[in-house]
Amino acid sequence: MQSQINKTVFLLSSALIVFITAFASIFPGSARLFFDFIESFLRENTSWIYVVFVGTILFFSFWLMLSRLGDIKLGLDHTEPEYSYASWFAMLFSAGMGIGLLFFGVAEPVMHFATPPVGEPQSMESAKEALKITFFHWGLHAWAIYAVFAIILAYFSYRKNQPLLPRSAFYPFIGEKIHGPIGDLVDTSCVIGTLFGVATSLGFGVTQVNAGLNYLFEVPVGVGVQVGLIIGITALATISVVLGLDGGIKKLSHVNMVLAVSLLLTILFLGHTVELLQTYVQNTGAYLSDIVYKTFNMYAYEKKEDWMGGWTLLYWGWWVSWAPFVGMFIARISKGRTIREFIIGVLFVPSGFTFLWMTVFGNSAIDLVLSGAAPGFAEVVTTNTPVALFQFLESFPMAWLLSILSVCLVITFFVSSSDSGSLVIDTLTSGGAMEPPVWQRIYWAVAEGVVAAALLLSGGLGALQTMTIASAFPMILMISIGCLGLLKSLKADYLLLSSVQHYSSSANFAPVKVLWKDRLKSMVSLPNESQVETFLESIAYPALEELSQELRRNGLDVRVFKKSFGSVGLLIMKNDVEDFVYRIQSIAYSCPPYVVTEQDIYYRADVFLRQGGQGYDIYGYSKEEVIGDALTQYEKHLHFLHVANFEQANT
Repeated sequence: MQSQINKTVFLLSSALIVFITAFASIFPGSARLFFDFIESFLRENTSWIYVVFVGTILFFSFWLMLSRLGDIKLGLDHTEPEYSYASWFAMLFSAGMGIGLLFFGVAEPVMHFATPPVGEPQSMESAKEALKITFFHWGLHAWAIYAVFAIILAYFSYRKNQPLLPRSAFYPFIGEKIHGPIGDLVDTSCVIGTLFGVATSLGFGVTQVNAGLNYLFEVPVGVGVQVGLIIGITALATISVVLGLDGGIKKLSHVNMVLAVSLLLTILFLGHTVELLQTYVQNTGAYLSDIVYKTFNMYAYEKKEDWMGGWTLLYWGWWVSWAPFVGMFIARISKGRTIREFIIGVLFVPSGFTFLWMTVFGNSAIDLVLSGAAPGFAEVVTTNTPVALFQFLESFPMAWLLSILSVCLVITFFVSSSDSGSLVIDTLTSGGAMEPPVWQRIYWAVAEGVVAAALLLSGGLGALQTMTIASAFPMILMISIGCLGLLKSLKADYLLLSSVQHYSSSANFAPVKVLWKDRLKSMVSLPNESQVETFLESIAYPALEELSQELRRNGLDVRVFKKSFGSVGLLIMKNDVEDFVYRIQSIAYSCPPYVVTEQDIYYRADVFLRQGGQGYDIYGYSKEEVIGDALTQYEKHLHFLHVANFEQANT
């Protein structure tokens, strides 16, 4: 059995991870100084690049969604989505930022309210601004970064038959060289960023679980307990990742959504329900009305470099550094959706839920401070963020039960993030394999836990968080190149689709003496599998053979192929341009309800081109009609090449 592993990426990633972890663990002071220097340098000299990049990505995603290119599928034209909307939303939300909502849902609005970048602290104006800032950090910008990276990967993988790997983003520029050292280097950098991102999040997150257990059961707060929690969460993540995408991650994501919605609705209905819903609408409107201003606001006049570096730039770096992890995972579960459908789903559904969560928890927490119901609450949140959620829950009935639910939710979100990260790293180190070896899944799931525990013991998590942010800078360059390549390929793809759909030939290839009654009979019949196989063997294949002989006489490089699973086809190859593929495939369909028959299924001889199924059946065609249909599609392909060449010459 051939090994599903890219040894270069696997070994190089492992070696670098061991080296960086050892350096941060053995020399935590030096590591912290080194990474702080990098972070400080980037903040002072390149912050404008982060701001411009994130803003450009957001507007690029809007443009893709609204343009004609949004009609193109992340897959072949006939591909259907693998997962229902419910499963899709649950998985992308759990992988994206489920943990962060629990950790910062109370803390961030209160911290912006207590220490705003501008204005008077703990005032009504700072309360309004606090939610706008929180929405800004957790809203459309973050999901646009994930969405664009995922579209790049999914498009080149599912539509251009390249591996589901970051290296594929460079295919329009370097071609097959992506399978060499350049591609290995790109994938290795993404492995390192993904593993340290997940490990750092896991290390910080256990502090919240520890705080919850301390509140509930008086479990002591300490590094030893937190390392034990990492071991337990890693064990659960390992089981989940072994079960695979459908057996583990999908089911766990559904559990996450049920628990999260339950907690959200409980706080909503126990609190000031109507006021919170009104505030949700107003917060969303205020966020949307300020989105352009806030996107490019760098507080250049107020000189708030420290605030920008500690909040906005920190988030932008965090989301960019997590783009390979979340983007690859979202691409993995989004095959078959159009670009427009994908962007709408990825941008607006999670953002809408996030805004509701932040409103319910954030505004409720701010109201505790404004009303004086929880004296000192703002100071507690600012000085001890992990306990913010549990301190907040004390103001509600059934606080103990709500805290148990919160701890369970934190754990399940951590497990789903860990196993999703492991699945992504498995894919990266196995050359894009959809089902990597089980031992490799276990290896990376355990590695995440080991790295997190080692850094927690050494006190190096802060340094690694800075490294995660700093690693976003090269990712900005990679994503920018990927966007250019995506745009170039999408334009060519749209030209192909438009040429095939709108170009019509004046030639009529159908024979003059067609018995229309025979033609009608073939149209209304419901053939079985053997009948379609006979058609492919006795009519379609000989027709393509005859056509290929004539094409060869005209100097074309032509191949006719026949596959064992009911498929015959024709391939015309040309240097430096898209090959032409014409394939006839036996496809099973459920019998329509308007036909009286004892059959459950029937078969069609459907036509497929390079870009996927064309949605029409040629069963019952004569040999001349099959040749005519293939020539018509080839003529459309030649028209596409002509239009593409004209467009390129005039660019």
